[in-house]
Amino acid sequence: MRIIIIITMLLLTAVTLLAVKKLPPLSTVDKVDLTRYAGLWYQIAYFPNSFQPKDAKLTTAEYGLHPKGYITVVNTAYKDAEGKEVKSKVKGKAFIADKVNNSKLKVQFFWPFRGDYWITLLDKENYQWVAVSDSKRKYLWIMNRNPVMDKELYQNIVLQLKNKFIDTDKIVITGRID
Repeated sequence: MRIIIIITMLLLTAVTLLAVKKLPPLSTVDKVDLTRYAGLWYQIAYFPNSFQPKDAKLTTAEYGLHPKGYITVVNTAYKDAEGKEVKSKVKGKAFIADKVNNSKLKVQFFWPFRGDYWITLLDKENYQWVAVSDSKRKYLWIMNRNPVMDKELYQNIVLQLKNKFIDTDKIVITGRID
C-alpha cells in the first residue's frame, strides 16, 4: 500500500511539472538612450501592487540623470486628475543592470531592496510611450509623455504585451485613453 501511495505521488508530481508552462525570458528593447528617457512620464495603466495608492486620480514618474551615474526617480500620486494635490510622493534611485543596452534597471526606494525595472516596449523614435515590467512579469506600467494616450496606440501596446506572455487581463487603466 505504501508503495502505491509513493508511486501515485510521484506520478502526480510529474504530471504537475509537465503541465506547468515555462515562459520564455521576457525580452527588453534593444537600446535605451537614458538622456532621452529622462523626464516626466504619466501612468496610463498598470498592474495593481502593494506599494502604489489604488485611488490616485493621476500618477507620474519623473526620471533624471545623476552625476554619480544612477537615475533619480520621483513617483507622485495625486488626489486630483489635474495633478495639483499630492496624495503621496516617493523618491528612489535606479541603477543600470545591463550596461550594454540600458534596458534593464534595478530600482531602489528602500535600502537595501532593489527591484527589476525592465523596459520591454518603447517608442524608440520619439520616446513618447513605454511599457515597463520585471523579469517575472509580476509588475507592469504603461506610461506616456502626456496624460492622454491614443486608444489605437494603447490597444497596440496591449497586443504586444500579450505576445510577450504578459497577463494583460490584470491591467487597470489609470490615465485617459482617447
